[in-house]
This record gives sequence, C-alpha cells and structure tokens, in this order.
Amino acid sequence: MLKNTLKSISPLDGRYATKLSELENHFSEFALIKSRVLVEIKWLIFMSKSKGIKFVPPLQKNKENALNKLVEDFSLQDAEKIKKIEAKTNHDVKAVELFIGKKLDELKLSSYKEFVHLFCTSEDINNLSYNLMLKGYLENEFKEINSFLLKDLKSKSKKWAKLSMMSFTHGQSASPTTLGKEIANFHERIKFHLNILSPIKPSGKFNGAVGNYNAHFIASEKINWQLISEKFVKSLGLSWSKYSTQIELKDEMVTIISTIENLNNVLLDLSKDCWLYISKGYLKQLLVAGEVGSSTMPHKVNPIDFENAEGNLTLSNGLLPAIREKLQVSRLQRDLSDSTTLRNMGSGFAYSYLAYKSLLKGLSKIEPNKEQIKKDLENSWEVLAEPLQTIMRKNKISDSYNLIKKISRGKPFDKKIYLAIIANLDVNEEDKAKLSQLTPLKYIGLADKLAKEI
Repeated sequence: MLKNTLKSISPLDGRYATKLSELENHFSEFALIKSRVLVEIKWLIFMSKSKGIKFVPPLQKNKENALNKLVEDFSLQDAEKIKKIEAKTNHDVKAVELFIGKKLDELKLSSYKEFVHLFCTSEDINNLSYNLMLKGYLENEFKEINSFLLKDLKSKSKKWAKLSMMSFTHGQSASPTTLGKEIANFHERIKFHLNILSPIKPSGKFNGAVGNYNAHFIASEKINWQLISEKFVKSLGLSWSKYSTQIELKDEMVTIISTIENLNNVLLDLSKDCWLYISKGYLKQLLVAGEVGSSTMPHKVNPIDFENAEGNLTLSNGLLPAIREKLQVSRLQRDLSDSTTLRNMGSGFAYSYLAYKSLLKGLSKIEPNKEQIKKDLENSWEVLAEPLQTIMRKNKISDSYNLIKKISRGKPFDKKIYLAIIANLDVNEEDKAKLSQLTPLKYIGLADKLAKEI
C-alpha cells in the first residue's frame, strides 16, 4: 500500500508531491536504481562490441535488443526486486549486479554473468548514475521552466518599458526608472547565470577502484583502457574525467550546483522586490475566485506566491552549499560521506524547482497600479535635485551640489520650488528650457530604451 502523503516527513513528498512529480524521474530512489541498471547493461553491451576486449564475446543483435529493453521497460516491480536483494546483500550496487545476473539467466545469457560489473567499483556505477540523473533534470525541467521565466520577464520588460516609476535607494526616493527596466535587470542577471551553466556538462569517471585501471591492466596490458573509458562515458552523453581517486572528483557537479545557487539568489532578490512593490501598491495582484488572503482579515490579498518562492529558495540555498562543500572533500582516496550527501541532491533542486513554479505563478498574477505609481512620482519633485545640480555643474556654477543640497535635503520640495530655482539659475537658455519642461515622470534617462533592448 502506498504511504499517505499526510504522513510524509518532508513536504517535498507530502504537501508538494503533486507539484514535483516530474522530478521523480530524476531524483527518486527508483531513478537511481534504474540509472544503475542502465550503466551496468550499457557497459556489458559496450564490452561485447569492443574488438579489443576479446574475452567478452559479441552479443547477438536480438540479445542486445533484449538487454536494452530491460532498461526501457524497467518498472517499479523491478526496483522492488532489487531492494529485496539489497536487504540480503546490504549493498545497493551489488544488488543491481545480482538482479541483472538473474535477467541474463532468463535470456539464456548465463555465460555473460561474470562480465556484469567487470572492472567496476561501485563508484564507477554510482557517479555515472548521479550525473545522468542531473543531466536529465538540467536538459528538461530546469531548462524548460527557466525558459518560461525568461520569456515572461522579457515580455513584461518590453510591455512596461515606458512606465515611469520611482526608484528607491536605501529605501528612499531616488532618480526615477521604469518598471520595465527594473524587470530587464533581472532578465539579464538570470540569463548571465544560465549562460555560465549552459556549456558545463556533468562528467563521469570509469577507471576502477582508485582511478588507475589496476584491474583493467592486469587483465590486459595491450588494451588502451583510457580510450575505452573515454568512449564509454561519452557514449552516455557525459564529459569524461581522466583523473580521479575512487570517486569522481565532482568539480563539474559542484560548479553546476554553485551556479544554480547563484541563480537562486537572483530569483530570491526578484521575489523580494516583487513583494516590496506589492506592499508599496505599485503592483496589483489579480483576484482568484475562492482564494482567502487571511483567516481574519477578509480584505487581504497576500503575495503568497512570492513568499513561497522566497522560503523555498532559502531552503534550497541552505542545502545546496552543504552538498557542494561536502562533495569536494573526501579523505585520501575515498570515504563514504559523499554517498548519503548525494542522495539529498534531489531535495536541493526540488526546493528550487518548487520556488521557480511559485515565482512564475506570482508573476502571472501581477499588473502595475499605474495610478499609485504616477501619484508617487508627481509628489516627489525632490528627485529632480539631481538634474538641477548636473546642469549647474555643466554651466560651471561653483559648489553646485551643496547649493542644491541646502535647498532640498530634508525639506519640502515641490513643483513651485523647483520652477523658482530654475528661474534664478544663471545657465544658458537651452538648458533652462530643458529643466523647465522636466517632470519626475519624464526623468527616466535611457530606461525605456534599455528595457526594450534585452
């Protein structure tokens, strides 16, 4: 009987299980077992096809197809059989080897049983399996959801490119921007990290107990084992690691994790900014029938999606650095602390994936409150202190900054005061006319152009 999700310890497998079901194909125990079966069978087939490894006879085509079908049709029932074997062996990879041995008996390929797991240490199978799982996530769900996010931000940036809005530095009113330009900032930051990630391919090692091909070399000195290893690893779609101890040194994996951690920080920043713009009334949230914002205050429409994104990104970036730091450190040629750490890799990515979904949902429900944005700008003529002192400097008026500072800092500053200052300025008429026509709504520099150019 399947466990009721209400009794799950982790919300990933409980409350949020339906939102993360697609990740089960990459980070579940089933996915790990299936990947191990894939690697073991692909290696057996690869050896049978390698002319240099003469002691492994070639497989008939129909038998090779039957072995590949074991991977394609691998089921939960198959995984459960492996778990039963593991209960006796107390070794997860050995259980896979024995399971494949039974399947070879069924296929009348018993003579190949001794070649299953030949030259392999468990880490040869495990490192390839985990990197295949990571590769599958990066090339599918991760890529797809970030593409959606970039597309949405690009659309909003262009749509709101000319929507003048107050900026806030140190939480105080600052030179105006546009809503589209602020969104463009995040679009470019996200793209930066995705571009770093794009050329990095998960890597794998396949070189025996301590990375030196010891068993391989004793079996045959004539075979180019490095070339065999490289060809096999690359045939799985992974980069090849020439050097390792017993474990793959995981620097590529760690770089991927680190880059996603940095990306998550950008999305955390975006979530918080959206929350703040909602709190200031600059962004409105679309109402959803049946939703409740507060159990006691009926009027509320909480920014729950951005808060969920913030919380889950924080959890993800708590787990990912711990995983990253552990994976790069192993005592001498190997200790097993990386094994249990890797099993939590999926949790780190699942929390971030859950956050990406919440962020997309939140972004789909916002629209600018143009009246509030305009009202704030029209009541903030102090932001034009900057162009005043800039034009004064241009016209060589000494101590311009401090002159405007005395008039504007911490004092009432409205349109009337602004125009009065201009009238008394000793600047050329062209500059005076330019300042006279300026308003907080118009003082946006190249913000609209920048927003449209992403």
